[in-house]
Amino acid sequence: MSGLVADYSYELPPGLIASRPLACRDGSRMLVVDRATGEISHRMFRDFPSYLRPGDRVALNDSRVIKARLLAPETNIEIFLLEPCGERRWKCLVRPGKKMRAGAVVAIAGTGARVAEVLPGGGRIVEFSAEPDLEKFGRMPVPPYFKRDSDGADDERYQTVYAAAPGSVAAPTAGLHFTEEVLARIPHSFLTLHVGAGTFLPVKTARIADHVMHEERYEISGESARALNAAARIIAVGTTAARVLESRSEPALAACSGRTDIFIHPPYSFRRTGALLTNFHLPRSTLLVLVCAFAGRDLVMRAYREAVAEGYRFYSYGDCMLAV
Repeated sequence: MSGLVADYSYELPPGLIASRPLACRDGSRMLVVDRATGEISHRMFRDFPSYLRPGDRVALNDSRVIKARLLAPETNIEIFLLEPCGERRWKCLVRPGKKMRAGAVVAIAGTGARVAEVLPGGGRIVEFSAEPDLEKFGRMPVPPYFKRDSDGADDERYQTVYAAAPGSVAAPTAGLHFTEEVLARIPHSFLTLHVGAGTFLPVKTARIADHVMHEERYEISGESARALNAAARIIAVGTTAARVLESRSEPALAACSGRTDIFIHPPYSFRRTGALLTNFHLPRSTLLVLVCAFAGRDLVMRAYREAVAEGYRFYSYGDCMLAV
């Protein structure tokens, strides 16, 4: 298994990047990869419940995407909220940085914002005069590869139907395919991982092991822990759910919360994740590396080449892959 980032790349025609969702959430195609046999088959996401065995349980990330982009058109300043760090204080990204040095004040999102601190790496701690009304003033933080601003349709579709706990600045996209009807057909439990902006960052080091992983907040309830412990096999929906499951080293899950910077890459041995439903990820990304750790680099890259040849839709609003 290669430890070089260059070996986790592939060619993708730009026309296969899905910048808009399908009319129906569960209308996506689903490429199925059998890790034991190496067989690749083509199904629809609506077939997902048929791949569950007796005793299986599906783990879903119920984090809710916040409208994290705040704009001040008069001054061309943008504040991108990352996470709260105190009363009316947020860790943020800003642009342009030269206008947002320490002490700078801007009127934005119906309130005032002051740069309280400039962080190493260029982030900011911003203190607001009053908590910004994100539903009224914020915009959905859709991925930069959409090459467009978010609109009203994204308010609904860049959010899972079971989203509950606000805190993500990117959607746990493998869950976007689920409808209430599909959920009703499968045994499932929720856990939470608030997806950070680092999910968009490419691996820039030559060797995978040299990459420094971003940190994200997570939580597992006692009810979910008990149900997942009793499962014959856990099917993780998305790399975010897999990272939560694999972050705990104890023999059994328990109610917990914390932060994780776990970086799953070959030759990692998965402890709890028995199957993985995931979207198609960017080349040279930590997400693609995780999928390769689960299903094998050669098999995953072969599956990606076949998905490209068959015209699958890629990335957040794209189709999905089930590794069993």
